[in-house]
Formats: sequence, structure tokens, C-alpha cells
Amino acid sequence: MAREIETKCIHLEEKEDSIHHYGAMTYPIYQTATYAHPGVGQSTGYDYSRLQNPTKEHLEKTVASLENGIDALAFSSGMAAITLMMELFKPGDHLIVDADLYGGSIRLFNHVSEKNGIEFSSVDCYKENVAGYIRENTKAVYIETPTNPMMNVTDIKALAEITKEHNLLLIVDNTFLSLYFQNPLDLGADIVVHSGTKYLGGHNDTLAGFLVTNREDISERFRFLIKTTGAGLAPFDCFLIQRGIKTLGVRMDRAQENAIEIAKWLKKQDIVGKVIYPGFEEHPGYEIMKKQARGFGAMLTFELTKKEYAFEILENVKMIKYAESLGGVETLITYPATQTHADVPEEIRVKNGITDCVLRMSVGIENIKDLLNELEQVFAKVRGE
Repeated sequence: MAREIETKCIHLEEKEDSIHHYGAMTYPIYQTATYAHPGVGQSTGYDYSRLQNPTKEHLEKTVASLENGIDALAFSSGMAAITLMMELFKPGDHLIVDADLYGGSIRLFNHVSEKNGIEFSSVDCYKENVAGYIRENTKAVYIETPTNPMMNVTDIKALAEITKEHNLLLIVDNTFLSLYFQNPLDLGADIVVHSGTKYLGGHNDTLAGFLVTNREDISERFRFLIKTTGAGLAPFDCFLIQRGIKTLGVRMDRAQENAIEIAKWLKKQDIVGKVIYPGFEEHPGYEIMKKQARGFGAMLTFELTKKEYAFEILENVKMIKYAESLGGVETLITYPATQTHADVPEEIRVKNGITDCVLRMSVGIENIKDLLNELEQVFAKVRGE
């Protein structure tokens, strides 16, 4: 009988063999670089930790199971995962990428991938006709949904129909919702990207990245590339991410509950011009989210009526931290213009809606009364009350 996702976060069915680890409830950290061979031509199944490590393998099988893929690979960061993924392509290949992406992805594409001869078209995939941008040399479509930070929602299944018709790869960065709320492979994607630093780890204490696929040919290629380039996640960090995943369900549920309440509160504030949260019925992607996801997540973006208000909020929060990143138990507030999207040209940022008045919030699991109390105090100070 298939287990529910909350249980799968804690129990990897095929690995319920704690008797082989002296009954340990926590999968051990195999802090070793190499492994002794029983004899010539024989192996324990592990030879060198750049190739594979038991702790890393356990984590990868957990993530693959939760994302309904056949294989998952753990990397030293989300950007390491995306960088390796780009090795699937060669000079002259063309990719269609979402116009509103994490700034690090845009930086990689613009300053590394283009230098390596790969061509890109930036498209608002949530509203434009993606098929109209396909060329003879187009190889893949790369999206986030919801996007970072403007929370645009793309219909994954509809886009997958287009990519399959044209024999293209569909790559989905699933970091914002996590595999707890959304499974793009089930909707037709070929590759899923995660920054494991975020919700999967959940405690802002380590970096990680993942690539997940349901295709044997892509899995084989990724395994060759990770062995060759050496960006695999170290055993201790694998342990931390595995530990984080165990509480993923309760963290995501609580953070989402808090995000909904904060989003509602922000809508009532006179110094806030816009609140973007896909859980609002008026959000253009609301119905798509209901169809393709199990929740709306804990990320929200809001725009102040003046840039000065944004600055004052950032300078006056205390329990809520002014910091980059997202997905931890702590609530963080980010200024995309100078943090996550600092390397994106200003004209592109503004075109995407990332003005100097925009703040992004990753809502944590604190008591909602404390979060709202701090926001009320900070906003009162901003208003000069």
C-alpha cells in the first residue's frame, strides 16, 4: 500500500533495514573518502565518495521517491546542480527560459552558458505562446513556477504537451513549493531542480542542490557528469538535508498557514501597493495552482508605495531577519533589487516587476501572533506613528 507523502518524508520503504546499522533510527554518516575492496575485481558497491557514498545514496533515494522520479542526484548547492544540468547542451543549442528567474540562474545563463555557445530566449512562459519561440536548434524549456520573486504560475502540464510535441526537455525548478506541494515529473516535466538549501534542508544551516529525473537516459548522463565534475554533496551535508526532510511536511503546512495570514494582513496596509501570493483567488495562477499543486507555499512578494518604506522595513525588523535565501524555519525578508537579483540588468528587473519598492518574504514557522506583532510595530514606525 502506497504511503502518504508525510510518511515518505520520514520512512524510505526500501531502506527500512535499521538492523544492518545496529538499530540506528538515523541513517549513519559515512564520513569516508574511499573504500577497501574485498579482492581484485570485487567491490562493496562503493569505491570512492566522489562516485557514491552510502549516506548520499540514501538521501538521493529519498528525494527521488518523494519527487516520483527514478533517480535524484545531490549536489553541493542549487547552482552546482543547474551548472551540471547545462552540460546536457552543446554550443549552438537554444533554450527557452522563463523571464522571471532566480538571479543566480540568470547570471549563470548570461555569463557562463552564453560564453559556452548556448543561446537563450527569455519568455514570460506563464502568459506567452512558448511554441512561437521554438527554433530548429531549441533543446529545452526551463521554468520556475511560481517564479522568483514575482510568483508567476505556469501550467506545467500544458507546457509539457508543447515540449513533448517538439521533442524538447522540460526543466522545472521546484524550489519554491518543494516536492511536498508539487511534483512536476507527474505533470510531464523531464527534469526537476531543487535548491536543497531551502525547504528540504529547512534550517538555514547547509547548502545543497538536486536534479531529479524520470528518464533513464538523462539519469545515466547525469551520473557520468557528476562523477566527472565532482560537485556531489558531502556526507555530513547529506545527513543534514535528510534530517530536514523528516520535518518537511509539518514545516510546510505551518509556514503556509502563516504566509496566508501575513498576506491578508499586508493587503490591509495603506503603505502596501500590491501583495502577490498565489493563494489569493485574484492571482492569475490561482486555478492552475489548485490543479497542479497540493498547496500555495510560504513565499510572498509585496510592493510598497515608496522605496523609502521598503528600506525602513528592512532596517527595523528584528525577529524577522533581513537576509537572502528562503525556506528555513525562520522568517526572512529579502530585497531582490540588491540581493537575489542584483546582477540582473535594471531594465530587465523593472520589466519583470522587480522595482526598488519590492520585498520578498519567506515565511517561517514562528507563532503567527509574534510575526504579526512585529510587522505591526515595524509598519507603525515606518508610518511615523
